[in-house]
Amino acid sequence: MTKSSSISTRDLPLGGKIAFITGASSGIGAACAESFARAGARLLLAARREDRLRAMTADLRAAGAEDVHTIALDVRDKKQVEAVVDGLPAAWRAIDILINNAGLSRGLEKVYEGHVDDWEEMIDTNVKGLLYVTRAVVPGMVERGAGHVVNLGSTAGHMTYPNGAVYCATKAAENRITEGLREDLLGTPVRVTTIDPGMVETEFSKVRFHGDEGRAAKVYQGLTPLQAEDVADAILWAVTRPAHVNIAQVVLTSVDQANSLLFNRRTN
Repeated sequence: MTKSSSISTRDLPLGGKIAFITGASSGIGAACAESFARAGARLLLAARREDRLRAMTADLRAAGAEDVHTIALDVRDKKQVEAVVDGLPAAWRAIDILINNAGLSRGLEKVYEGHVDDWEEMIDTNVKGLLYVTRAVVPGMVERGAGHVVNLGSTAGHMTYPNGAVYCATKAAENRITEGLREDLLGTPVRVTTIDPGMVETEFSKVRFHGDEGRAAKVYQGLTPLQAEDVADAILWAVTRPAHVNIAQVVLTSVDQANSLLFNRRTN
């Protein structure tokens, strides 16, 4: 898709708005970048793999993004988060939309057999990283009297599944933090949303199983999972509602998933 010379990005749903997306180099984050580009946003993209972000930039501009600025960021590093946000160029400081997307799962073991390093990576990314970025960005939204925070949760935050207790706990924490942030922001125009998808076919399972592609592929066998674009579509919908409307929570699954435990897997 190429940008039409007859249409200004300011006429698009997110024209001129700065959208800060963490974990934007792949999966749901990358899909959000593409979806928001088509809506005319100015994209502030962060990830550990900045080379991937830079490789995406030309296509995002061609899709309709008003501008793209990339930054290397590991949300687990509090000092780095603070330095990156404080050091943004003046043109990128007034963040309108924050998508706290950076997150991961590691391992699939019983708690008493789990790996502490995996636990720490999940907690540091999914919970502490979420808090660090929120703490760095939201005060500016309050000061400016405008903004929208979208946190990526999961159906795993609603129901614990076997061998996934720690990951599920981090997503339950995301739900509680999101709810608390919404309460704390009551009386301001800043909106807060959690988007809680079920199974999504991305690099998620490959990351969970430390690069074991065969084991990751089996997760999606016999069913049709959500795609990253499905989740990005829900996020775009939430952030483009009228200013007085706050979409508190969206839970979405494919038709082959009822919850974190029940799936319709076909054998043929």
